[in-house]
Amino acid sequence: MEWVADPDAVGAWLRERFDDHEYVPHGFPAYARVFHPARVRSLPDRPVPDMDEWVRLPDAEQQRLIELFDDREITWTETAAVFGTAMHPLAQWQRIVGTPEGVGWQVRIAADGREFTSPDEGGMPPSHLAVLASHLIAHTTTPDAGFAAIWEGWGDLVGALKSAPSGAHLEFLSDPNHQTMLDQSIHDRFNNPFAKPTWHPGILSDEISKGPRLELPDRSHVLFFAAPSVFADPGWILDAPWRNRPLEELGFEPRAEQPSILWPQDRAWVMVSEIDFDSTIVAGSAELIAAICADGRLEALPIPDGADLSWTGDEVNP
Repeated sequence: MEWVADPDAVGAWLRERFDDHEYVPHGFPAYARVFHPARVRSLPDRPVPDMDEWVRLPDAEQQRLIELFDDREITWTETAAVFGTAMHPLAQWQRIVGTPEGVGWQVRIAADGREFTSPDEGGMPPSHLAVLASHLIAHTTTPDAGFAAIWEGWGDLVGALKSAPSGAHLEFLSDPNHQTMLDQSIHDRFNNPFAKPTWHPGILSDEISKGPRLELPDRSHVLFFAAPSVFADPGWILDAPWRNRPLEELGFEPRAEQPSILWPQDRAWVMVSEIDFDSTIVAGSAELIAAICADGRLEALPIPDGADLSWTGDEVNP
């Protein structure tokens, strides 16, 4: 994967497919919405049967308890069944879990006592992306040539002029006394409002950070040459130029943000993982969309071109 220094040369066609304030390109034969998985877990204070009780339970009851007490991914369809709501192509998570007005929707407790955590926004687990990519590369004549656009706003991705060094907040978190001292000191160079901002490198090189972007409605992206076939292997993260090595140095597992937009050189399809969406949209042929929606490893439904994917787009659930 290499940086595209002239993103308009290969990406201008895509900009022509967007309307203002929309994040999915128009004009493809069909569209699929791939729902990112949520998580469910039992709460610590919920009683667990001991072994003697367990072996006396019917098989159906054992299976019910396994589903009740585990900590796992869960689909939107399963979640809707628990909360008594309806799953449909334009469903919105906060309505699937029946969130009352003014109440947080990221974590909800169901009537059976389980805790449901909302899906990730901006990307899906690498294992799910690998499954999706297997369909994408089967429906292009250029599986080994394409482009990946990464939203420039991911934390510390690109260098910038800052009055505090990149990542400084991580150091302060481990020493609250140090943080208090800095907050109270008007002479500290990190907090001085008159301090001149200086350049602080990001994960990507200064050349890339200062280079041109692929400009789309409300979003700017750094563009890379990237073979779609690469993403069929969850290990793509290890070779991504935008891999977050500074976090790894702090003990975190290897991580790289999923491409916000991915398309092959022949433009047969476009995959969009908008940073505020808890689902990924694929625009392409009717055959591709049918294959994605038929794969039981993914939760995907067909949607129309121009579908309302905003929080108010769910008109089925109150």
